[in-house]
Amino acid sequence: MNWQAVKSIYLFEMARFFRTLAQSFVSPVISTSLYFVVFGAAIGSRIDQVDGISYGAFIVPGLIMLSVITQAISNASFGIYFPKFIGTIYELLSAPVSFLEIVAGYVGAAATKALFIGLVILGTAALFVDLTIQHPLAMVAFLLLTCLSFSLMGFIIGIWASNFEQLQLVPLLVVTPLVFLGGSFYSISMLPPVWQTITLFNPVVYLISGFRWAFFGMADVPIGLSLLAIFGFTLLCLGVIWWIFKTGWRIRN
Repeated sequence: MNWQAVKSIYLFEMARFFRTLAQSFVSPVISTSLYFVVFGAAIGSRIDQVDGISYGAFIVPGLIMLSVITQAISNASFGIYFPKFIGTIYELLSAPVSFLEIVAGYVGAAATKALFIGLVILGTAALFVDLTIQHPLAMVAFLLLTCLSFSLMGFIIGIWASNFEQLQLVPLLVVTPLVFLGGSFYSISMLPPVWQTITLFNPVVYLISGFRWAFFGMADVPIGLSLLAIFGFTLLCLGVIWWIFKTGWRIRN
């Protein structure tokens, strides 16, 4: 493993993050505050508690997951798409750098940015509601795995996209609806039985449920299934990326 190459790609991507700090840092904080104002005040006034947890605290894991997933995909997809767009991807591919080192640099940077945003949002949420984290190690583990897996997904999207419109297509039309419908702002036990069954086909449900369990010790699905889902998704993304570099799909043509 060429750690110097990984470090160079990683630091270059992190430098871009700090150059656009207002967009990368301030925007998620403002968005989180607005979510608390809208959902906490408007809906929270009608829903006092969910499974014995105040509604304001209940939505915190969902808000963090929403921002982390969005930021991980956005940063990773743009990070690898931009070299394709300006043509510098060929210099990278011709350098003595393996695909593992390329992925580690770009995905590592995107995951770091998403993790940073997640922790900032957690701190912002603590200003609005009283939070207790029953399983802090599990919370960190779920957060890290989510940052990693969706950064891998974003990397795939960046390779697949042929223009900036396609770069936003999957996050806007697929990922965001799945997060909103995955129990971010409600427990799936509140749904009619038929919709509970349908919701279980949404993979994001397992992420949010496991992450919420780390906070409050309650989950919509068994914690083992949540871990299996996140590990399975991570392995799937790694397999797709391996295939992309093996075949050169959307990279060399």
